[in-house]
Amino acid sequence: MALILTPGQFTQRAELYHQLAQLTSAGIGLIQALEQLQRNPPSRSFREPLRLQLEKIKQGSTFTDSLLATSGWLPEFDIALIEAGEHSGRIDECFRLLADYYHERARLTKQAISQLVYPVGLIHFAALVFLIIIPFAGSQFNASLAMLLLKAALTLAPVYLGAALLIYALQSRHGERWRAFMETLFRFVPLLGRARHYLALARLALALESLINAGVNIIQAWELAARACGSPALRRAIVAWRPQVEAGTTPAAVVGNCRQFPEMFANYYGSGEISGKLDEALGRLHRYYHEEGTRKLQAFADWTPRIIYGLIACLIGFKIIHFYTGYFNQIATITNGF
Repeated sequence: MALILTPGQFTQRAELYHQLAQLTSAGIGLIQALEQLQRNPPSRSFREPLRLQLEKIKQGSTFTDSLLATSGWLPEFDIALIEAGEHSGRIDECFRLLADYYHERARLTKQAISQLVYPVGLIHFAALVFLIIIPFAGSQFNASLAMLLLKAALTLAPVYLGAALLIYALQSRHGERWRAFMETLFRFVPLLGRARHYLALARLALALESLINAGVNIIQAWELAARACGSPALRRAIVAWRPQVEAGTTPAAVVGNCRQFPEMFANYYGSGEISGKLDEALGRLHRYYHEEGTRKLQAFADWTPRIIYGLIACLIGFKIIHFYTGYFNQIATITNGF
């Protein structure tokens, strides 16, 4: 797997899952679908991993086991959701969900990049003016241009490093400990923390609905759905329920007492459990939290570049005021000397 995934790579992965969803929903077997994709993959880099999956499956492994044996090709979140699809018999729905997920990631990443072009250009323009042109002209061309360029590069280096670390930290390739750490940090970020939590709840509801409809045991269904939701905090909370549920406590009761679940989720789930229409309740929860999570994520993607632009504009304004203050002080000093 690449160190950093680009919008193009997100799109390629989305196309892989989209084609798998189309083929499997049309009644084509998983082996035939993988063989067709292996011949004409969305990306040439997928050809060898797909060949390895086919070999493992033909030897008797499940698709999940073959993915686990091919370390590093797909993130843990993808594998967990595919496992839930295999258990529920609705793997085409899981492929479709993954396709939508990566299409959305590609779209938001492209949008963020396009909106950040102007602030990033403004940063470099400010560095050019205040760190190179003004000092070079103010020294009456006696300053070393190479030294000024080096100073500008060292000033911008923390910005580049911080951006690279942030992009790397947000990749889905990391293990559960890292994802749990990032989830804890993002919880305090306005809009983003709530958006990520809502989208995890949406994936949980969808996976749980599929598993319960397939007749999977309620305890196993919750644990598989917890792995597929992509939230380490939700997974830990759900795994801790097992003794209570085995002792006779209903899932609705433990959901109502868990801080990880909003009141609305607990109420809908409890109503569905009592009425016997749990699949309908979970379907509504999936749609609601998916829409709300996507809306908040879109708002975060819209506002972040604006905030960065505002901060850069304030910094440039401060630099301009500081420059002219020093300039007028120099004039006053010279005038008073005469």
